[in-house]
Formats: sequence, C-alpha cells, structure tokens
Amino acid sequence: MIGELRTVVLDARDPRELGRFYAAVIGGDLDDADDTWVVLTDPQGRRIAFQHSPEHEPPQFPDPKGSQQLHFDILVEDPEAAEREVLALGATRVTGVPETDFRVFRDPAGHTFCLVFNTTG
Repeated sequence: MIGELRTVVLDARDPRELGRFYAAVIGGDLDDADDTWVVLTDPQGRRIAFQHSPEHEPPQFPDPKGSQQLHFDILVEDPEAAEREVLALGATRVTGVPETDFRVFRDPAGHTFCLVFNTTG
C-alpha cells in the first residue's frame, strides 16, 4: 500500500454552498471557514472537500462521450421522501434516464449523484 485515501474533492464555483448541500444530504460536520476550501466530514469520518474553481463547468449527463467524471451513490430508504428533500435543497432531477433502483440528480454545482434505494443489484 502506498497511502490512504484522505479526501474526495469536488470543484465548485461556490464551495460553501455545495458543502452545505451535501451536509444536508448525508450529515456530518462542515468546516466552511474558508471560501476557497470547504471540508465535510461525514458521520463515519469520511471526508469530501469542495474547492473553489471559478471556471468549473458541470459534466454533461448523459454525455455522448461516455464520461460523467465522478458521482456519488447515496443509499436511501424512502426514495420519494429523499427526492423531495434533495430537490428542496437545490438539486435537479436528470430526465431521460431509465429508472431502476436509482434516480439521477445534479447537485447545485451540476455534479451528478444518485439516490439508490435497492441494494440487491
């Protein structure tokens, strides 16, 4: 082993806004004292950071080239309630994606994430 994963980092034009969004979705402690680097530590101790990137362009999804760069799968028990809550927080639903055991959304910065509600697959 060379090292340990410390943090997953997402670019955003407004890292504080994106950090607050994910804190509301998955919980945890948010260190947003800096406008350019915000860190969310989830209840299990995993870290997601959001760094200021004034030129950030959200990935296309679905992308005809096939790359969505990175996305989070967020396990939920009640997909209907979870969908209402993430939409109220500023997420948008990605349309045209066949719904199986997940639903695809964009966070306020345009990164895709999925609400997953069936773990048998």
